[in-house]
Amino acid sequence: MIEMFVTLGTWDWLIFGVILMALELLAPGVFLFWLGLAALLVGLIAFVVHPSWQTQILMFAVFVTAAVPLWRRLARTGQAASTDNPFLNRRAEALVGRVFTLEKPIIDGSGTVRIDDTIWRVAGPDTPAGTRVRVVEAKGANLTVAAA
Repeated sequence: MIEMFVTLGTWDWLIFGVILMALELLAPGVFLFWLGLAALLVGLIAFVVHPSWQTQILMFAVFVTAAVPLWRRLARTGQAASTDNPFLNRRAEALVGRVFTLEKPIIDGSGTVRIDDTIWRVAGPDTPAGTRVRVVEAKGANLTVAAA
């Protein structure tokens, strides 16, 4: 096993890096990409400096250890980017505070309201149909309303 490490050369690291990046294409998860990038960096440095095999493995370990937290930080900031529609995929939350007319009366705490092309279940105090109600809370597909 030691002999395999002793014979590590520049091309070995470059090939290893390309293989890891190719595996990333087959099983995407962005983790193997960073390992491949670290191997490519070791290979490029080995072209210039010609370090010992121990130094090459140490460089690979350092690059991988630095790349993974760096990727996590980059991924987190990419998700936090603002969007022009903050309620995307959270439609019910966008309804909170809006006023609608009851389609069916609220009887025993349950009724319905038509919002655009959708009929929503609403919960609240008993109220006759045609009454204007304000959405005060959204839980899943259920809205809680109060008199407007």
